[in-house]
Amino acid sequence: MRFNELSRVLRGTTPRLLTKQVRELEEDGLVHRTVYPVVPPKVEYKLTDEALSLAPLLIVLSEWGAVARTARH
Repeated sequence: MRFNELSRVLRGTTPRLLTKQVRELEEDGLVHRTVYPVVPPKVEYKLTDEALSLAPLLIVLSEWGAVARTARH
């Protein structure tokens, strides 16, 4: 995805915060950043295989969080 696509999907996130998070994910080896040598600049982000391997765990955590939120209300 390109930066603006990510920004649209993650509503409520400021460009500064999104940039910081993407850079951290890249440093951690979870996101691969591809820069294309064109004008205007084009950058794409893609999850690495390591990040994709975490998907089942993240789904379970998300479901647990949803149940926990429901139980509190």
